[in-house]
Amino acid sequence: MARTPAAFRQADVVRAVKAVRAAQVAVSGVEIAPDGTIRVLTGVAPEAPSSPFDEWKQKRHANAT
Repeated sequence: MARTPAAFRQADVVRAVKAVRAAQVAVSGVEIAPDGTIRVLTGVAPEAPSSPFDEWKQKRHANAT
């Protein structure tokens, strides 16, 4: 059983990110679709939602000081 060729190569992603950085735009991430489409996400990366444990831990350390 033969493997299907990759939809993209690492060099393709590197080339896309370098092009965006050359335009002096901040890169916040990269999305690659199953068909090989590469999307370079720009701007400030959204902060990851915190879990209830992280919120509890943060409040606990804030009260300790």
